[in-house]
Amino acid sequence: MRQRSLIAITAALAAGALTLTACGSRDSGDKGSSGSGNTTVVIGVDAPLTGQNSATGLGIQYGAQIAVDDANKNKTVPGVTFKIQALDDKAVPATGQQNASQLVAEKDVLGVVGPLNSGVATQMQQVFATANLVQISPSNTNPELTMGKNWQTNKVRPFKTYFRTATTDALQGAYAADYAYNGAKKKKAFVVDDKQTYGAGLSKIFQEQFVKQGGKVIGTDHVNVGDRDFSTLVTKIKNSGADLLYYGGQYDESEVLTKQLKDAGANIPLFGGDGMFTPTYIKTAGKAAEGDLVTSIGVPVDTLPAAKDFVATYKAKKYPGDYGTYGSYAYDAATAIIKAVGQVVKDGKIPSDARAQIVDAVQKNSFDGISGKIAFDEYGDTTNKQLTVYQVQNGEWKSVKSGTANPKS
Repeated sequence: MRQRSLIAITAALAAGALTLTACGSRDSGDKGSSGSGNTTVVIGVDAPLTGQNSATGLGIQYGAQIAVDDANKNKTVPGVTFKIQALDDKAVPATGQQNASQLVAEKDVLGVVGPLNSGVATQMQQVFATANLVQISPSNTNPELTMGKNWQTNKVRPFKTYFRTATTDALQGAYAADYAYNGAKKKKAFVVDDKQTYGAGLSKIFQEQFVKQGGKVIGTDHVNVGDRDFSTLVTKIKNSGADLLYYGGQYDESEVLTKQLKDAGANIPLFGGDGMFTPTYIKTAGKAAEGDLVTSIGVPVDTLPAAKDFVATYKAKKYPGDYGTYGSYAYDAATAIIKAVGQVVKDGKIPSDARAQIVDAVQKNSFDGISGKIAFDEYGDTTNKQLTVYQVQNGEWKSVKSGTANPKS
């Protein structure tokens, strides 16, 4: 997933992000809060923890937290205590860049999980690359982040420090198009996006693939982040004769759009990507959400035997946020960093080039995570290409199909 950019960034927001301080220490006398070793290694987390997208952002924070707690409890890396330092980017790219600089400056930070939004990632990648600090996003899906701007014709990896446990929109958009045409039997789509990196990219791929499947795109339009009145757009969609609305963007706008669309008498499903896949969408849209569809990465976490303990822990701790969207992928991202630290840090001793060594170790790592097999290809993309279509049924997201995408050329 994902991008969200806000026009105004107040000094208060920037100051709020910068007041968060590192909690790590390499002092041999510092036992840390969990007591699993005498050297503290910090794993940074960057995500929107307040405001827009905070439900999914908090799921990332606490998914990583559970991985760290498990590593400390199991003494996964002898002589090392792991800690999380979570910074709030508020889904603002510039704030994410500030957070990246802050994490780089803290010598105890040996890896970062995040961000949530693809647009935020574009402003963080160079900062981490310059410092040889590994970054693993559990949710970014824009193909350009790993394969460059010309990824469709000439794949070039921009930053060797960037990885992700989420598969890309190149597959998500194609999987949605295939299901829309062949599964839901929709033939005429109206396509809308929010003009952001994630939304515009995803809707473009859906549009291309839907046409290649045999469908017809009978209208396109855009909305702005923060819009709440979609009356003009709703009239346009209703009059178009479309039997499906595909939306590239996030739940903040789509949950309002679908309600206004149904209230106007256009009883057609709204289909979107993982940016919509949260219980918040259903809570806000209410009955209007019934029948709506999304694609999301992987398979339902509640069905994965390896994730059983993770889900139980998240619920028992009563952590805020939504673990079901990216929580397990954040857990696995943090675990990939922890395993790499274990290969580099011996007997609690951190080498001077630890960050660079950890990048190389992450690239070579391969293990069974709670979300599936965790390994990275030559671009830093996950080798796990599983996707799932969910539909709102009786007020809940229910999985209707899981598999892998086969984009039409």
